Amino acid sequence: MSPNRKPYAIYVITKHGLKTGSDLYSSLKDADLFVSPKFLEEAPMGSQLLSLPMEPTLKETFQEYDCHIFVISVGAVVRMISPLLKNKKVDPAVLCIDDQAKFTICLLSGHVGRGNFFTQKISDHLKNIAVITTASDVSGTLTVDILGRDLGWSLEDQDRNVTRACAAVVNETKVLFVQETGEPNFWPLDKPLPKGVEYSIHLDQVDPKEYEILLIASDRTDLGSNSEIYNNSVIYRPKSLVIGLGCDKGIDPSVVENGIREILEENKLSFESVKAISSVDAKKNEPAFLEISRKFGWEFGTFPASELDQVEGISESSEAAKKYVGTRSVSEAASLLYSGAERLLVQKQKYKGEDGKNLTVAISRIPFPTRPELHSKNMAVSA
Repeated sequence: MSPNRKPYAIYVITKHGLKTGSDLYSSLKDADLFVSPKFLEEAPMGSQLLSLPMEPTLKETFQEYDCHIFVISVGAVVRMISPLLKNKKVDPAVLCIDDQAKFTICLLSGHVGRGNFFTQKISDHLKNIAVITTASDVSGTLTVDILGRDLGWSLEDQDRNVTRACAAVVNETKVLFVQETGEPNFWPLDKPLPKGVEYSIHLDQVDPKEYEILLIASDRTDLGSNSEIYNNSVIYRPKSLVIGLGCDKGIDPSVVENGIREILEENKLSFESVKAISSVDAKKNEPAFLEISRKFGWEFGTFPASELDQVEGISESSEAAKKYVGTRSVSEAASLLYSGAERLLVQKQKYKGEDGKNLTVAISRIPFPTRPELHSKNMAVSA
C-alpha cells in the first residue's frame, strides 16, 4: 500500500448496495463510505456524501485511496474511472460488487495495485465469488511484476522486459530463475516451481540463449557487463545487504548517505538491496544514523561493545575504537553480527565528508538458504 494513501473507499448508490457497503465499512479498518444523497440519512455515522453524477467525487478521491470498492455495475464504473487512469504503476485497485453481493470483481490493478489481494479479501468476508482474470493468478504461476514484494524485493526496472517475462511464464515457455541472494520462499517452499520455470544459483553457468527469459535475484550492479544476460533478464533486488557503520560524533546525515552510496557503487552493489545499518550501542542515538534509517525504511541495530569485540572475521583491529568505545571493531563486527554472515562482502572503507567528519563503512550479505530444487544443469542444490 502507498504510505500517502488511505486504505479503502466504498461507493454505494442503491438500497441493497448500502447494506453491503455498511457491512464493509464496519469491518474494514480505515475505510471511508460514500453514499448517494437518497440514502445518506440511512447510512452509518461518518458516511460521506457521494455526488451524483459521481465524477466530481471521484476526481477528488481516486488517487487518495489504495482500493476503491464500488457496489455498482462494472460497465458504469469503467465509464466513470476511464478518464482518471494513468498507468499500472500508480493506478489504485478498483473492485466492483454487484447489487446482490454475489460477486467481487477485480477490475483494475490486480498485481501492482494489489487488486487481486483485495478482491480475495473482500470476497472472503462477503462469502461470495471472487472474479480474478489475471492470467498468472488464474494459472497459478509466478507473478513476475510483484515477485518477492512481500519480502521487500523490488524490481531494478519496472518496465524492462517485465511484460515479456509475464507472457513467458504464463505460456510455460523455458524460463530460468537465478537466485544469487534473497529469501528462498519467493515461491512456496512446499510447492515445485511452476511448469517451464527452472532454478539455479550460478549465473556464471547460464547460457541465456537457452531461455525465453531470465529472472535474476541479485544485489550486484555489474550484471550489465554481460549484455546477453542483461538484455534477456528481469532483475530483482532482494533486501540482502547489511551496512556496518562507525563515525565521528555529530556527523551530518548527508555525509553518511553519500558515503554509503559511493562505497556501494565502487563495489558494484545495489543501494536498493540494503536491508539494515548496524553499529555499536554507543551510536544508538546518533542523529545521522536514526535519520537515514527512517528516510529509507532500513532496520537499525546496535550491539554492546563487548559483544562486537568477540566477533571473528574482521579484517583489522582498531586501537582507537578499542580505546574510545571498547571494541577493536565497530563497522565490520556490527555488519557481520547483524547479518549473520561469516565473512565480509566489503571490508572497512573510510569516507570523509566535506564537514571533515569521518565515516567507516563495512558490508555483509545475509546468508540466505537456497531452495531445495534442481537447477538448470540438473545438479542438486543443497538447502
